[in-house]
Amino acid sequence: MEIRDADEADLPAVVALYADDVLGATREDPGPPLPQRYRDAFAAIAADPRHRLVVMEDDGQLVATLQLSFLPQLVRGGGERAQIEAVRVAVAHRGSGLGRELVGWAVEQAREHGCALVQLTTDAARPEARRFYESLGFQGTHVGMKLPLT
Repeated sequence: MEIRDADEADLPAVVALYADDVLGATREDPGPPLPQRYRDAFAAIAADPRHRLVVMEDDGQLVATLQLSFLPQLVRGGGERAQIEAVRVAVAHRGSGLGRELVGWAVEQAREHGCALVQLTTDAARPEARRFYESLGFQGTHVGMKLPLT
């Protein structure tokens, strides 16, 4: 397995991973063609050194992805925190340990970056995802709230 920063050529496969679940199927548009808004978002992520979109490949096939962001903060003594978002593993590879490996990689990146903590959110409609993150040591210490604008 190889974990690397995504490039623009990976976008169709990444968005297809996002769309390949019950929730993503209703909010993502993998095309074809791939809508320009995904390319615009990728360009913004790639241009900002505090954000990384990474992919995991198995023998040249994209099998998982996540976004890792480093957020400056004044709390916790001014240390940074890492935010893990949009973790997806291809259906055929779920349960194989790839998600554990990918999230573990992200946690190690945060540690090397000097972050004080790693945070993530998971949709309340995904109890299996919550159990997965808890098995990795994440704790549900806060109640996340969101206000959809679109």
